[in-house]
Amino acid sequence: MNTATAKKPRLTTSAMIASIATEGQRVKAAPFGKALVELAANRPEIVGLTADLAKYTDLHLFAQAYPERFYQMGMAEQLLMASAGGMAKEGLIPFATTYAVFGTRRAYDFIHQVIAEENLNVKICCALPGLTTGYGPSHQATEDIAMMRGVPGLTIIDPCDALDLEQAVPQIAAHNGPVYMRLLRGQVPLVLDEVPGYSFELGKAKLLRDGADVLIISSGIMTMRALEVAQVLGADNIDVAVLHSPTIKPLDEAAILEAVRYKNRLVVVAENHSVIGGLGEAVASTLLRQRVQPAGFQLAGLPDAFLDAGALPTLHDRYGISREALAARIKGWL
Repeated sequence: MNTATAKKPRLTTSAMIASIATEGQRVKAAPFGKALVELAANRPEIVGLTADLAKYTDLHLFAQAYPERFYQMGMAEQLLMASAGGMAKEGLIPFATTYAVFGTRRAYDFIHQVIAEENLNVKICCALPGLTTGYGPSHQATEDIAMMRGVPGLTIIDPCDALDLEQAVPQIAAHNGPVYMRLLRGQVPLVLDEVPGYSFELGKAKLLRDGADVLIISSGIMTMRALEVAQVLGADNIDVAVLHSPTIKPLDEAAILEAVRYKNRLVVVAENHSVIGGLGEAVASTLLRQRVQPAGFQLAGLPDAFLDAGALPTLHDRYGISREALAARIKGWL
């Protein structure tokens, strides 16, 4: 056993459900729940529903603040979505929370038929997106964006950090129509507040930093990883740009085309999602349709496979989305 391996801390079962924040990283507790409580203070039409997971989606804060506007639906995700649709028909703005695997796989038909077909004003906020839990395929929502992208008229949001979440909540409430938002819960990293001038804007991608050699187009927690990788590769004189695209649908095609066109650099799409049907394929389709050809194009997402169970740091390394693994992949592609 080499020295580097020997010095790695032994991971326990708790690492399967640990925060995605690294040790010592700045975090903010329950940004979604707190933002919703604050917004609802002046918006009596906002109600909260969950499928037995209030504590694990931070909706318990809303339940404590507004018990008369909180609905516990039990382990019945189809009922959760159908009820949210009914409430929206009566003029309410329901925020429905559960885990992403349950909200999409178990309730897809109800989202499609009850909510989206009638363009109802329901906000579906789902925790544990992609590879943010170590509990194996039953809990890893690695295909949720692919499923939701196929639903007509559904806006899809994949926030990076606590700031994105806080600013997204009032904007999705103001948006008239159904929204699916991937939800980060608990101790959520705080990253984007250090990017000068950044703010979340529904439907817009933002260039967080520029660079001549590589452009990373990313969403969700992979924007945090992209910013870390830019620092790592910068030490090797590799200049990395990062374009954060928290809105997956509708995609900000204009910003993507501007970032790619006439620039001779490798384009890497990094996402906490399967390489099938997510942000990477959406970006590739945009470039192909607009006849924009980058110097190179690679997908840095999760494989088209049922992923292993285990500690999150181990799985992120194994599937190429940790800081070190992503940096190594980009070096190899260069």
